[in-house]
Amino acid sequence: QVQLVESGGGLVQPGGSLRLSCAASGSTSSISRLGWYRQAPGKERELVSSISTSGTTEYADSVKGRFTISRDNAKNTVYLQMNSLKPEDTAVYYCYCMRFGAQYWGKGTLVTVSS
Repeated sequence: QVQLVESGGGLVQPGGSLRLSCAASGSTSSISRLGWYRQAPGKERELVSSISTSGTTEYADSVKGRFTISRDNAKNTVYLQMNSLKPEDTAVYYCYCMRFGAQYWGKGTLVTVSS
Protein backbone atom coordinates (compact mmCIF):
# COMPACT_ATOMS: atom_id res chain seq x y z
CA GLN A 1 0.00 0.00 0.00
CA VAL A 2 1.03 3.56 -0.67
CA GLN A 3 -0.12 6.56 1.34
CA LEU A 4 -0.13 9.99 -0.24
CA VAL A 5 -0.41 13.24 1.70
CA GLU A 6 -0.87 16.57 -0.09
CA SER A 7 -0.04 20.00 1.26
CA GLY A 8 0.21 23.56 0.03
CA GLY A 9 -3.35 24.41 -0.91
CA GLY A 10 -5.07 27.60 0.13
CA LEU A 11 -6.60 30.86 -0.97
CA VAL A 12 -4.75 32.95 -3.53
CA GLN A 13 -5.65 35.95 -5.64
CA PRO A 14 -5.88 35.72 -9.42
CA GLY A 15 -2.42 35.95 -10.93
CA GLY A 16 -0.83 34.54 -7.81
CA SER A 17 1.16 31.37 -7.23
CA LEU A 18 0.99 28.27 -5.07
CA ARG A 19 3.17 25.22 -4.74
CA LEU A 20 1.56 21.90 -3.94
CA SER A 21 3.51 19.02 -2.47
CA CYS A 22 2.65 15.35 -2.17
CA ALA A 23 4.68 12.96 -0.07
CA ALA A 24 4.40 9.21 -0.58
CA SER A 25 5.00 6.71 2.19
CA GLY A 26 4.55 3.00 2.73
CA SER A 27 5.46 0.71 -0.17
CA THR A 28 7.12 3.38 -2.27
CA SER A 29 9.55 1.20 -4.17
CA SER A 30 8.70 0.87 -7.86
CA ILE A 31 6.34 3.83 -7.92
CA SER A 32 6.20 4.75 -11.57
CA ARG A 33 4.07 7.73 -12.47
CA LEU A 34 3.16 10.50 -10.04
CA GLY A 35 0.77 13.29 -10.74
CA TRP A 36 -2.15 15.53 -9.98
CA TYR A 37 -5.83 15.54 -10.79
CA ARG A 38 -8.31 18.21 -9.83
CA GLN A 39 -12.04 18.37 -9.36
CA ALA A 40 -13.96 21.62 -9.44
CA PRO A 41 -17.45 21.92 -7.95
CA GLY A 42 -19.98 20.25 -10.22
CA LYS A 43 -17.35 18.97 -12.61
CA GLU A 44 -15.62 15.67 -13.25
CA ARG A 45 -12.15 14.97 -12.01
CA GLU A 46 -9.56 15.87 -14.62
CA LEU A 47 -5.86 15.18 -15.08
CA VAL A 48 -3.73 18.25 -14.48
CA SER A 49 -0.23 16.89 -14.86
CA SER A 50 1.89 13.80 -14.36
CA ILE A 51 5.55 12.84 -14.39
CA SER A 52 7.29 9.52 -14.94
CA THR A 53 10.25 8.12 -13.07
CA SER A 54 12.55 9.35 -15.83
CA GLY A 55 11.05 12.83 -15.73
CA THR A 56 8.74 12.72 -18.74
CA THR A 57 5.88 15.12 -18.12
CA GLU A 58 2.41 15.75 -19.44
CA TYR A 59 0.05 18.65 -18.84
CA ALA A 60 -3.55 19.50 -19.47
CA ASP A 61 -3.86 22.14 -22.18
CA SER A 62 -5.50 24.48 -19.70
CA VAL A 63 -2.39 24.65 -17.50
CA LYS A 64 0.44 24.44 -20.03
CA GLY A 65 2.88 27.29 -19.56
CA ARG A 66 1.55 28.09 -16.08
CA PHE A 67 2.05 24.91 -14.06
CA THR A 68 5.25 22.92 -13.61
CA ILE A 69 5.45 19.43 -12.17
CA SER A 70 8.59 17.97 -10.63
CA ARG A 71 9.54 15.06 -8.43
CA ASP A 72 12.21 14.16 -5.93
CA ASN A 73 12.64 10.41 -6.15
CA ALA A 74 14.85 10.29 -3.07
CA LYS A 75 12.09 11.92 -1.01
CA ASN A 76 9.21 10.18 -2.83
CA THR A 77 7.66 13.58 -3.30
CA VAL A 78 5.98 15.27 -6.24
CA TYR A 79 5.47 19.00 -6.56
CA LEU A 80 3.16 21.18 -8.60
CA GLN A 81 4.23 24.78 -9.03
CA MET A 82 1.20 26.79 -10.09
CA ASN A 83 1.72 30.29 -11.46
CA SER A 84 -0.62 32.85 -13.01
CA LEU A 85 -3.54 31.23 -11.26
CA LYS A 86 -7.03 31.87 -12.55
CA PRO A 87 -10.43 31.57 -10.85
CA GLU A 88 -11.12 28.53 -13.03
CA ASP A 89 -8.19 26.75 -11.36
CA THR A 90 -10.26 26.60 -8.19
CA ALA A 91 -10.66 22.94 -7.28
CA VAL A 92 -9.65 20.18 -4.94
CA TYR A 93 -6.29 18.90 -6.14
CA TYR A 94 -5.59 15.20 -5.70
CA CYS A 95 -2.19 13.57 -5.84
CA TYR A 96 -1.97 10.10 -7.34
CA CYS A 97 0.65 7.52 -8.13
CA MET A 98 0.91 4.31 -10.08
CA ARG A 99 2.63 1.22 -8.73
CA PHE A 100 2.48 -2.18 -10.42
CA GLY A 101 -0.66 -1.16 -12.26
CA ALA A 102 -2.50 0.00 -9.15
CA GLN A 103 -3.49 3.62 -8.64
CA TYR A 104 -3.32 5.30 -5.27
CA TRP A 105 -4.86 8.61 -4.24
CA GLY A 106 -4.35 11.28 -1.64
CA LYS A 107 -7.28 12.91 0.16
CA GLY A 108 -6.88 16.17 -1.71
CA THR A 109 -6.05 19.77 -0.96
CA LEU A 110 -8.30 22.71 -1.76
CA VAL A 111 -7.05 25.52 -3.99
CA THR A 112 -9.24 28.61 -4.17
CA VAL A 113 -8.40 31.41 -6.57
CA SER A 114 -10.43 34.48 -5.74
CA SER A 115 -10.08 38.17 -5.11
